[in-house]
Amino acid sequence: MRIITGRARGVRLKAPKGLSTRPTSDRVKESLFNILGARVQNRCVLDLFAGTGSLGLEALSRGAARAVLVDRATGNILQDNAEHAKLSELARIMRGDVFTALTRLAADGETFDLVFCDPPYGKGLWERALTALDGSSLLSEGALVIVESGEDERTIPTLSHLSLVREERYGHTTRLRFFENAGAQLEDE
Repeated sequence: MRIITGRARGVRLKAPKGLSTRPTSDRVKESLFNILGARVQNRCVLDLFAGTGSLGLEALSRGAARAVLVDRATGNILQDNAEHAKLSELARIMRGDVFTALTRLAADGETFDLVFCDPPYGKGLWERALTALDGSSLLSEGALVIVESGEDERTIPTLSHLSLVREERYGHTTRLRFFENAGAQLEDE
């Protein structure tokens, strides 16, 4: 697992031992960032269930202005990976529950242009996070929320402010969904 391109290109990321963390594959990550293209430049990024920090750190490497990476179990690995990639001055690491972090970030007046949500598959966490973000002050106008889930997780919760604008499948295991917060459009390539 590595940072694919940008200022930290080629940096290998540490991963926790065991199977509790399922990092986004390089193939899926490369496809995701090809879809996003220049939308990463100078954006504020939130990486929920960050694990190794692969998505948030990739965004920083590609020119995002700053990123907040949130994970309960991998805070030390996130910090090590940000330092190893020489991106720690742009990364804020939050150790703890994602939903508590969302409340704290909203109370602090934070806003984000890109949100990555890649929780463990099959536990209902992406649906809960997406519902919490829907209508939240955390999202800028036109913000994109990108959800990675298991291919078999097909039911989207009822949303009032976020709209599904794109969906991609990768093999028989992974689905990426792009939701926008009233504003910008993401065109099919």
